[in-house]
Amino acid sequence: MPAAPESGSGAPSTPVTVTVHVWRVSGRRIPAALTRMATDRARLSKVRGLRFARLLGTGHGTTFAIRDADLHRWALLASWADVEAAETFENAPTVRGWDRLAEERFRLELTPLASHGRWARRQPFGNPTPQRWDGPVASLTRARISARKAATFWRAVPPVASALQEYRNDGGLLAAFGVGEAPAGWQGTLSVWRTAEELRAFAYQGAAHSAAIRRTKETGWYAEELFARFGVVRADGSLDGRDPLR
Repeated sequence: MPAAPESGSGAPSTPVTVTVHVWRVSGRRIPAALTRMATDRARLSKVRGLRFARLLGTGHGTTFAIRDADLHRWALLASWADVEAAETFENAPTVRGWDRLAEERFRLELTPLASHGRWARRQPFGNPTPQRWDGPVASLTRARISARKAATFWRAVPPVASALQEYRNDGGLLAAFGVGEAPAGWQGTLSVWRTAEELRAFAYQGAAHSAAIRRTKETGWYAEELFARFGVVRADGSLDGRDPLR
């Protein structure tokens, strides 16, 4: 899978743009989707301008347990050296193949605003310069759970997941779902918010999430973790039959 190159100074450079594709497939297309998850990895390694990419399974975002997996929805997260490469990729075999397979498609074009931590020992979104963003924002949290701490982590997840859903609509949450590279041990959440202020309210003022942050530091749940925030530049398509940003 492509990974972000390191700059000559040893510090990771920040990608120009980040894209997220989300495809929903019918039940009869699930076997084909599983096949594409395996075969598209080789194709992605040859894409010009692609710095980092992960094909992801998704979940409903209510428990993050194996039973939460959504085999109808699949995602591709990618960071790019330039906008032209990201746009050219829309006509590449990987995207065309998933588009033919899917009954619904959603695409986000994002600009990195903040990123802390690592993914597979890399910093795929670099070290963005902090900036104010007026408009919708997206948040990505991803972690590899320490095997020794897994039991305590899974017990703590339900309150946080429930609290997230309470922020829908009036709380500023426009869309959210779980993402993962494997059904257990690797977990994350992608969420889209109306404003950065509403995202911060959930992250730091919500009781359940604030408690989870404290327990993360105390318990050491994660063997590796990453938290990133993005400005939403553009959104196309629909999720569950609607455009969540409208």
